[in-house]
Amino acid sequence: MFVRDRMSSPAVTVHPDTPFQDALKLMQERGFRRLPVVDHEERLVGIVSERDLLHASPSPATTLSVWEMNYLLWKLKIEQLMTSKVIATTPDMPIEDAAQMMVAHKIGGLPVVDARRHVVGVITETDIFKAFVEMLGTGQPGLRLMLRVPRGKGVLAKLASAISALDGNIVSVGTFGATEDAEASRYEDLLIKVSGVSQEQVVNALESLGDHVVDVRAV
Repeated sequence: MFVRDRMSSPAVTVHPDTPFQDALKLMQERGFRRLPVVDHEERLVGIVSERDLLHASPSPATTLSVWEMNYLLWKLKIEQLMTSKVIATTPDMPIEDAAQMMVAHKIGGLPVVDARRHVVGVITETDIFKAFVEMLGTGQPGLRLMLRVPRGKGVLAKLASAISALDGNIVSVGTFGATEDAEASRYEDLLIKVSGVSQEQVVNALESLGDHVVDVRAV
């Protein structure tokens, strides 16, 4: 799965000379938390967030009159508020790499640009969450199992063979590091969802392989 499969496109953008109040109204009406800023050739030159705009809003403690505040805000342009050093991604980046960029930089979204830095979309943490939910088979009926298994070759193959022998079907599988530090180097946690097999059957089969069933529940 790539960024292009999950990004919102076309992207809603603003220009450096867009008035502050126009950008804030656009965010509020469309429910956005960030807007890419593009030049008149539609190339990415910055990004402005809801936080940037709210920080620029006047404090209730200001001594300015309403008319003075409105006048100053209308003069305020996005180029005065935007961040110029933008972290962006491309349509062909794997979605997990885009997610890692968001985690590493502690940001909630990325503009998506082509080779000429034209903005072709936006991908957000919400898009990533939706993909994560789908990959884990959330919403599909079956048995959800959390297993602790030894690290090594063939572990998944043995697990798949055991479930297939029961005429079951693997709906989804995810791999995570073991939560206990002492076991992190020797074990890993698997989250799998299976269908077409009873809880007793699948637990017995997997335990017989030496896998530890940490949790199992029907969903």
